[in-house]
Amino acid sequence: MTTIAIVGAGKGLGAAVAERFGREGFAVALISRNQDRLDSLAAQLGESGVTAKGFAANVRDGDSLRAALEAATEQLGPIEVLQYSPLPAKEYMRPVLETTAEDLVGPVEFSVYGSVNAVRQVLPGMRALGTGTILFVNGGSAVRPGARVTGTSVAFAGESAYAQLLHDAVAEEHVHVGQLIIPFGIDDGQDAHSSAAVAEQLWTIHSERGDFRTYAEPLPE
Repeated sequence: MTTIAIVGAGKGLGAAVAERFGREGFAVALISRNQDRLDSLAAQLGESGVTAKGFAANVRDGDSLRAALEAATEQLGPIEVLQYSPLPAKEYMRPVLETTAEDLVGPVEFSVYGSVNAVRQVLPGMRALGTGTILFVNGGSAVRPGARVTGTSVAFAGESAYAQLLHDAVAEEHVHVGQLIIPFGIDDGQDAHSSAAVAEQLWTIHSERGDFRTYAEPLPE
């Protein structure tokens, strides 16, 4: 059994992705900051027949993130799929003229340093397996910066650049890097925007290994 590690796992998209990949036989490593919430989610997934376990970590703390991923590998099995999709904090989304250099530290640590630390931890194992998928999940500001969400616009741009470079660098090693851009609110009442629908798109990115970037739906004009 191999493992999908979901960095930023929660009761919405994280749970839906865990269920979708769990149905395909993956063990699921749930990673976020709150161990109690992770334990509760893992128990719910277990009732559905999904092997899941929570590992608490802060993506802005490289040591804790690496330790969580290492523990997941030891306890659940080699990580074949990494999903990097932590939810940015509200304070990262300030108007451009109100944003200072200090305001950008958190978003950059969160989106860029965190993703690099996660990838560098799991990539050697994927190389040993001879296959792997790394999934980046971002909002529309990753490709169309928004003046009222400056922190995420800047940080997501850096994360996107890293992901694109990574895609090109590891493609010949049978490791697929894909980015899903979600320009809408998940679970906003529309069936096409449900966590389950987005999870299905992420499964397709993993299983079909198409282009680097996929849009959950076209960006609004």
